Amino acid sequence: MAGIFSKIKNAYALYQSVDFEKLDALSKKVDLKKIVDSVASLDETQINGLMKMLGTPHKKRELPAINGDFYHLGDSLNEEERALQLKVRAFLEKEVKPLVNDYWLKAEFPFELIPKIAELNICGLTYQGYGCPGKSNLMEGILAMEMARVDTSMSTFFGVQSGLAMGSIYLLGSEEQKQEWLPEMQQMKIIGAFGLTEPEVGSAAAGGLTTTAKRTGNKWIINGQKKWIGNATFSDVTIIWARDVDDNEVKGFLVRKGNKGISVEKMKDKMALRIVQNGLITLTDCEVEETDRLQNANSFKDTAKVLRMTRAGVAWQAVGCARGAYESALAYTQTRKQFGKPIASFQLIQNHLVEMLSNLTAMQTLCFRLSQLQDQGLLTDEHASLAKVFCSLRTRDVVSRAREVMGGNGILLEYDVARFVADAEAIYSYEGTKEINSLIVGRAITGFSAFV
Repeated sequence: MAGIFSKIKNAYALYQSVDFEKLDALSKKVDLKKIVDSVASLDETQINGLMKMLGTPHKKRELPAINGDFYHLGDSLNEEERALQLKVRAFLEKEVKPLVNDYWLKAEFPFELIPKIAELNICGLTYQGYGCPGKSNLMEGILAMEMARVDTSMSTFFGVQSGLAMGSIYLLGSEEQKQEWLPEMQQMKIIGAFGLTEPEVGSAAAGGLTTTAKRTGNKWIINGQKKWIGNATFSDVTIIWARDVDDNEVKGFLVRKGNKGISVEKMKDKMALRIVQNGLITLTDCEVEETDRLQNANSFKDTAKVLRMTRAGVAWQAVGCARGAYESALAYTQTRKQFGKPIASFQLIQNHLVEMLSNLTAMQTLCFRLSQLQDQGLLTDEHASLAKVFCSLRTRDVVSRAREVMGGNGILLEYDVARFVADAEAIYSYEGTKEINSLIVGRAITGFSAFV
């Protein structure tokens, strides 16, 4: 009898605990009898497992930190270098990232950022003296990556200023020219540009420049055009490379803002690097004093010294562009849900992400070693060219996959990846096309020149 009363008591307690409104609503969605029969068929272990699962509150999944430095190359920096890297990264995230999509869309330059960048004291990073920090080439490469990781346009602007323009004066200028220009360029009070490429001459610049220079007394008369010249619309000084009509050698000239005979037209309708203000420069009997000729630039071999130095920086830019695209895409896949769960949990998406990371990691390690060679004084043209070839090519693949995993949102500027996709195309072409850089490497490894 006691057993019967106990069962009645338990049944009544169960009855009181049932929410019949919820039970009725549930019965309209599922077959309750089938569910009860299924649960009744479970053994004790299975029931305990089910009850444990039902009784455990759902914990929010802790996802790994998003970090494109998968092999921890940054850990090899010393404390001072690491602090500088993180300082620049914090600046870019706070000051640059919120602005770039708007300026990129408008094809305008955020001039308000120039004094803020100057305060970082990273311009002319590797040069000794003239107010320059005198840091390693490795550090310069990593900072180029950090800039391109947020925006390749800003990285390009900085590369023209710090690398091409300042580098031309630092490597090929007289001591007087260095003293005059470099300290204020380092503080970004003077902005520079680098005029080599022409409307009809890109890859053939070594022997085919059509811009000419003729010496007349203590002056040079320059005629011709330059195209795709970054910073040209607002530069205070532009390095113009021209062929001396008397000896047929390429020489460099410091053409000051306001020089008679020089005009600049902004290039419009670009699909890449839209923040960079590229100009079409026309020189018509432009007079330049002999004192403004780069005194140690006497042939294209001297010009190539500047290109060799900056080509390594462009390889690092490619790494930054790829890293920005990868990290943006990874973050997106972790939060974007389809079929009730994040798309990062799907096999095909993970395959794309791993392919992206593989390319990115290979690019980073290659550039890391490239900068080490540069710091050791062992960098050659072919070293820099191989890095430019590989990194610009692999970046194309990374940004393409980043756009792929984001579906239709991958072409929206608000998600950043669309900008990386477009800007990767510019990196692929400037500082030497894949074909030209491949021929430089090919000549080094075969002993035969395949140039025309």
